[in-house]
Amino acid sequence: MSQPDPLRRCIVQLSRLPGVGERTAARYAYWLLRQPPAVAEELGQAILTLSASMTRCSVCCDVAAQDPCRRCADPDRDDGLICVVERPQDITAIERSGEFRGRFHVLDGAISPMEGVGPDQLTVRQLLARLSGGAREVLVATDPDVEGDATALYLARLIKPLGLRVTRLAHGIAVGTELEYADRSSVARALEHRREL
Repeated sequence: MSQPDPLRRCIVQLSRLPGVGERTAARYAYWLLRQPPAVAEELGQAILTLSASMTRCSVCCDVAAQDPCRRCADPDRDDGLICVVERPQDITAIERSGEFRGRFHVLDGAISPMEGVGPDQLTVRQLLARLSGGAREVLVATDPDVEGDATALYLARLIKPLGLRVTRLAHGIAVGTELEYADRSSVARALEHRREL
């Protein structure tokens, strides 16, 4: 029985990454071959320890190296303003704008009946539990698509009766764009012109 080709195996594994096709994976693999062995070892070690060294923040449900995460532990953030996002990487897009100094909450997705995702699969209960701690506004920053809009309306129906202001990002971000890929000025404009739900 012949041994599998290590180069081919590397290309196949790299092509599993989102947005990486076989040609890009091959470029990465050949690049790794040209590097000193320590580069591949450091990369491999970083990947191996990633899931073991990361946790979920018990406050905002973000992926973090510590619990609570650094944003939840930051005393300079506004406790009265909570920005709700679908995914952890969406926080980066909001932070890049430089316009938001409140707290975050990660839902871990959006309501999507076609994919079998309902409110119970999201971190809605944890969000509602947080709102009794002095929140005054919930900014719903879900993606501007059908699932994101459905999630925003669902959250607004739950939160408004609590007497809190519920806002949504303005459409400075193009419909169909995932928040993590939006440019800085579009995110800043959407934050500045958020609207009541």
